[in-house]
Amino acid sequence: MEETNTRSTAKRNAVVTGANKGIGLEICRQLASNGVEVILTARDEQRGIEAVENLRQSGVSNFVFHQLDVKDSASAFIENHFGKLDILVNNAGDSGIIMNSEAFRAFRPVDRRSVTENNASLLKGIMGQTYEKTKECLETNFYGTKRVTEALLPLLQLSKSARIVNMSSFYGQLKYIGNEKAKAELGNIESLTVERLDEIVQWFLRAFKENKLQANAWPITVSAYRVSKAAVNA
Repeated sequence: MEETNTRSTAKRNAVVTGANKGIGLEICRQLASNGVEVILTARDEQRGIEAVENLRQSGVSNFVFHQLDVKDSASAFIENHFGKLDILVNNAGDSGIIMNSEAFRAFRPVDRRSVTENNASLLKGIMGQTYEKTKECLETNFYGTKRVTEALLPLLQLSKSARIVNMSSFYGQLKYIGNEKAKAELGNIESLTVERLDEIVQWFLRAFKENKLQANAWPITVSAYRVSKAAVNA
């Protein structure tokens, strides 16, 4: 189910992906509290609708929900609703790991902080990575962000003060990429192209599939998340 309403193009408006909980939900709250019309998006329709209702019950009402998986596009809905777009917040994300919640809770915080690439075996039985989950993470965090941005760029170009915000984390820093060639290319914004960025991401994915992460100096813990965020940051 989708809510629709015709809004004035004079008002500032925003789209926030992955917004039914956590940081995304709070971003929606803050934007709406400052008078911005917000389209809250989420993959799960019921959770998205519940998030909007909870926000409205807290006294903030300028929201509309639209079901969106960042692997798809929703530009037509947004164009019909707003006519233009002022703010895009790419918040939807995937961790790329399979978590054993019970084992993680038993893993003391002091031990978590001590985990590095050199003693990643400490996470055995706590965090797991599969090829399928790795592909899903890259598809959501990198390709999904790219796809949504490209789809909504024409609407952003109609704004007098457009903003694109890509949510990242400290894991997106290049210091977590051990592959020196990839690190150098990701850090060279003058010559890095979208095509080469895609090649670097696929290079990592092949190494994962062939069980050659360590041999190619790619991250071996939270691997896809780190690479996808570094690629988005680039």
